[in-house]
Amino acid sequence: MAKYSGPVCKLCRREGEKLFLKGYRCFTPKCAVERRNYPPGMHGKGAQFRRKRESDYTRQLRAKQKARRVYGVVERQFHRYYEVSLRRRGLTGLNLLQILETRLDNVVFRLGFGSDRAEARQLVTHGHFSVNGRRTDIPSMLVTTGDVVSVRDGSRKRTFFKNLPDIAEDRNPPAWLSRDLKNLSGSMIRMPERSEIDGNLNEQSIVEFYSR
Repeated sequence: MAKYSGPVCKLCRREGEKLFLKGYRCFTPKCAVERRNYPPGMHGKGAQFRRKRESDYTRQLRAKQKARRVYGVVERQFHRYYEVSLRRRGLTGLNLLQILETRLDNVVFRLGFGSDRAEARQLVTHGHFSVNGRRTDIPSMLVTTGDVVSVRDGSRKRTFFKNLPDIAEDRNPPAWLSRDLKNLSGSMIRMPERSEIDGNLNEQSIVEFYSR
């Protein structure tokens, strides 16, 4: 599946807020939003002084784009997730966010085994993780309740994973995941609730965008 490979700081500047796409750098003065808090492009700096009334379409589009960028999903895949969420019982917007949260790369990130989702995705793609004892290299794989995600035995000897327990100790996983740092593994206890998902995402606007 294709992915965005350009400068991710531009994505944060376009949305006008930190999306935390570069891990620890987002918490330092080097963060692009801190240094250049205006949209990218030749007219970006002047755009912050021009007041525009935001249309409903613009609001819905920005909500959809923000969610896509936070989870690193391309449009075609994101739209497919929306169609799947429509067929599930319950609220469509919540279903969509739950699908995004239970992607394998996001679960690895939530467990603290990656500093950001991009790093977690790369680790999964390189085959360093297994699900229920079976090696997988598909970041978009959806983890279900009861699944166990763990670092493969062949990868534990690498320096990155030897130091991982000390690094990951400061990153607390959400309540819907359990983690075993000693064995570098974690499991999904239940589906995440809305309060446990990024509150800055507006799932209702995303549903309105695709319902036009």
